[in-house]
Amino acid sequence: MTEPSDHGELTGFIRRLPKAELHLHLEGAILPATLIELSARHDARPLTLAEAKALYQFTNFTEFIESFRAVTRLLSGPEDYELAAWRMMEHLAAQGVVHAEVYISVGVIYMWRNHDPECFEPIFAGLERARQRAERELGLSLYWIFDAVRHFTVPEAERVFQKAAVLRAQYPSIVGIGLGGDERRSGSVPFRELYAEARSAGLRLTNHAGETTGPEAIREALSIGSERLGHVLSAIQDQALLEELKARQIGMELNPTSNVRTGVCPSFAAHPLRRYFEMGLLVTLNSDDPAFFGSDVANEYLLAHTAQGFTREELRQLAANSFRSSFLPETAKAAWLARIEAIQ
Repeated sequence: MTEPSDHGELTGFIRRLPKAELHLHLEGAILPATLIELSARHDARPLTLAEAKALYQFTNFTEFIESFRAVTRLLSGPEDYELAAWRMMEHLAAQGVVHAEVYISVGVIYMWRNHDPECFEPIFAGLERARQRAERELGLSLYWIFDAVRHFTVPEAERVFQKAAVLRAQYPSIVGIGLGGDERRSGSVPFRELYAEARSAGLRLTNHAGETTGPEAIREALSIGSERLGHVLSAIQDQALLEELKARQIGMELNPTSNVRTGVCPSFAAHPLRRYFEMGLLVTLNSDDPAFFGSDVANEYLLAHTAQGFTREELRQLAANSFRSSFLPETAKAAWLARIEAIQ
């Protein structure tokens, strides 16, 4: 058992270690304190802290989706999104995260919030103001990934991906597209043509796969051209798939605490993170929806140590993987890898 004093020293090491977070949902990073700020803007009777915290309670993946929806209710105009993004970026910088690639649930904005597509651009301008401020004041670089919702419809996803392609000319910070939502209700194949079009438009391709489904969903995600995969929990069931992921060095955005909290993995110790790592797969640690799951990316590194025995040098390797898997230019990756090696 590691002594508490060792935890304190290791926490400092993790904080100093430059890290990239590659699987983080903007809406899922809205902490209760930020939700109270948003409620004060919009509700005749603002939420109390207890009421805000109650919205984050769930016992399974389906209830999580409903909790997510309840929280996003308070995101209305550009100023709300700007505030949420800024608070998220402050928290990232406090953990020693120097680069993030953040999912925006554009499909949710269009559908759940009933926004006309043209209303999205002022919202995105608000997000960009927060990003530029974070770059100036916090030294944080950030890319946006436009996330469609797979259990809506293919035409809805097309609207999301087309908006990413159009806005990318004005905002180079839009780096890619993704498919979130409930895998149990839709696989990846229906979106094959959209992914090809997005690639042709210069967008990078991510995909949630194997979170609540079997390894066949991961193979399906790879078949439509996905370059990086989120969760990939069920790959452990398919040795041939693991060998393919290793050979192709597919970036894997792992989210252990998320998987525990949504009930698809029994514990952090049981998560296949360690087995993937020892096989030489390109694994990264991420928080997914930290406000809902109660663990940010720095804590995921600490849990990797306490629950799975990752050493300092192995944590350093995970940090390096986060940059290797990122969509940063190769020169930036090399600079951060050198910084990681120099950290004591």
